[in-house]
Parts: sequence; structure tokens; C-alpha cells
Amino acid sequence: MSDTVIKVENLSKQYRIGSAVDRHRNFREALTDTFTYPFRRLKHAFSRGNATSDKNPEYIWALKDVSFEVKQGEVVGIIGRNGAGKSTLLKILARITEPTEGRATLRGRVGSLLEVGTGFHSELTGEENIYLSGTILGMRSDEISRKFDEIVAFAEMEKFINTPVKYYSSGMYMRLAFAVAAHLEPEILLVDEVLAVGDAEFQKKCLGKMGDVAKEGRTVFFVSHNMGAIARLCERSFWLDKGKIVLDGTTNEVVSRYQSQYLKVRAEWTRNESVNPEEEFAFLSIVIRNSEKQSDGFFDTNEPISMEIKYVVLRRLSGCQIGVRLYNSEGVVIFTTTDADCHEFSASLKEPGYYAAKFTIPKNFLVPSTYYILVAAHLPDRHIYDVVDQAVIFEVLPSVSPIYSDGRLGVVSPLISWDTYQDKTL
Repeated sequence: MSDTVIKVENLSKQYRIGSAVDRHRNFREALTDTFTYPFRRLKHAFSRGNATSDKNPEYIWALKDVSFEVKQGEVVGIIGRNGAGKSTLLKILARITEPTEGRATLRGRVGSLLEVGTGFHSELTGEENIYLSGTILGMRSDEISRKFDEIVAFAEMEKFINTPVKYYSSGMYMRLAFAVAAHLEPEILLVDEVLAVGDAEFQKKCLGKMGDVAKEGRTVFFVSHNMGAIARLCERSFWLDKGKIVLDGTTNEVVSRYQSQYLKVRAEWTRNESVNPEEEFAFLSIVIRNSEKQSDGFFDTNEPISMEIKYVVLRRLSGCQIGVRLYNSEGVVIFTTTDADCHEFSASLKEPGYYAAKFTIPKNFLVPSTYYILVAAHLPDRHIYDVVDQAVIFEVLPSVSPIYSDGRLGVVSPLISWDTYQDKTL
């Protein structure tokens, strides 16, 4: 028997731009669509590949002619910019959506964690959702019961396991959802950016658990923007761009090529499209400057780096936090800071209007390297209003100061004040 557990052949997925307006259909239109759907599928089958021109501006290919095979026990990372088709690929593999063209064949039971709480019923308790998810995965009740205590302990949800999940924060949702997906022994585990939510300790547990799953001979498909996590967990990776596989190879090679393509110094970001008046919040611009208020994206280790974020609030927000996460070129988080760091409350009230927020990274803090910044507006553990990934990319250059000639190691290199004196009591 072949050890190939995932085989994807010429897989393509097409979406109609603006199709979200369909949610405003009346009952008659919805009923008509339901009855005509089989005939539309049949028509599509006979006109496959010619149904819609690539030049038609109303349609977009989220995936186009993607083909690959994955062997049993492989841990495969998928990287790419937002909109590259990563999540679409996982949704097709998880049988959540159907491809427009091509096919994907999976051999074995599939567990997936594609979005926070996917597959959970909000009115059911955590315990009931564990059994529901397990049943959907094809597990027997006694199998779920055998794993139940381990799942709850891993998710650290003992106190809330009998609470309806609609009262959970997004962090609690994610912890339980990951614990279920990882512990119910699927042959194939699909994970989409599980490390985007949760504290550092739980993120470490997630990586460890996915590593354990791989060691047990099961297959893991892992989508993440965290290059460090991809590099630690995956030996093989795909780079997706505009719906196509740009590179399939060892993780070191793929990550290196990807970063050389996209981690180019960019000291400013400005929103190109107009702000949707129906939105609650939107970032407008992000810029970093040196001590002379220049923004070329290159900084010396002994000069401070100032950052300015401009945004607009269109609806009164009872809680909103502006957060910044700094990564080095390997995807390691250097630090996270928010506009609530020096305030009593974790998220502040924001009235409608235009805002500017500033902070400064002190001099002699970052080691020479390339860095990028993620900026997000969110209600902690509950809701994300807007996010800009790789908003700015900058480079810290070695200083001519002899201080940095001692070969010191670390992800940061702060100058810490020492007090040295001769102790005559010894």
C-alpha cells in the first residue's frame, strides 16, 4: 500500500468578488438557487476550465493548478502572504469547501483546527462540544471518554468545562478546540495559525503537542506566519503566492527564499483603499523614524526608533487596544507592546475620530538584524478590529561603538547600568 496520505491534483478554487451580497437574498431567490444548484454543477462539469475567463474582473482564483503529494508522518509547513490561498487550501482538504477544478484525495481520519472554535456549538458546554467534535471525527464514545481528562487538562479548562462555550473568550475557545483536534488521534491534522491566539506558555504547549503527533507517525499540515515555529516543527514547506506553489522544498530553503523576497526594508505603510464606512475601525498609516525624524528604514544600534500609528474610529468602541508585535527575520517574537501598557485598564474607550499613537524603542536595545512589525487593533481575547501584518520592515545596523565588539549573544542587547566597587568587608 502506498504511504501517500494526501494527493492533490490540479486543484483550483475560484471565488466571485463581492459575492457576499448574496446574504441579502430573499427567500424566493434562495429557494431557486437550491433547486438549480445540481444543474449548475452539471453545467460546470461539462464546461470545466472554460466557465469563467481569467480576465473577468468579477472573479478571482484563490488557488490555481496546485499539485503535490504528502507522505504519512510528514510535517509540512505552508507559508505565504495574506490572500495567498493558504486557508483556502486547508478548507478544501478539510472538506469545508469544494474545489472549482481538480481534486484532493486524503487517506485517513482528518482533524482540523482552521478557525477559533470551528465545529463548536455555542449553546453547548465545553464537555458536550468535546463529544460532538469527537463524533464528527468518527470517534466512538468510549474512545472520547478515554481521552476526555487529558483534553481538559491540556486546555486548562477544568473550571469552565461545564459552561456553554458562548461565554468563552477567543483564547479559551482556541485552547479547547486545539486540545480536541490534537488528542482525538486523527491520521491527518490540519492546523491554521493556531499560535495567533493564546499566551506564550500555551503556544509552546501547542508546538510540543504537534511535534508529538508527528513522532507518532501522523501527518501534520501547519499554516503560520511564525517562521520560527515553522522552522522548528517542519522539515518540508510550501510557499504559496497568488494561489500557486512558488516553491516546495526543505523548510530552511523555502523560508530563506520567502524572506529574501518579502523582507525588504519598508519604513512606511499607508492604506491604499478607502475606508469602508460600515467598519468600526481602520488603520490609516504606520511609519518608523530615527532620531532625526527620517524614515529610510535603516537604523544604527545606538539610536532610538520611533513609531507613529494613525487610525480612525468610526463607531464608539467600549474596549479597544492598539498592539504592536516585533519579530526578527526568523519569525521570533522579540516583544509585544500596547497602548494600554501604562494604564490601569487593559483596553480603553475610544470615541469616533482620528487618532495618532506613538512610542519609541530605546537605543542600544536591538541587535543588528532585520525586523518586521505586526500592528493590530483588538479587544483582548475577544475581537480583532483591524490588523496589518509586516506593516513596516527595518534593519538595525552594527554600531561603530566598541561596546558591540565583544560578540555578545541574544535577541536583544540592552546596555544595563552596573555599579562596581571594591568590597573591603571581604
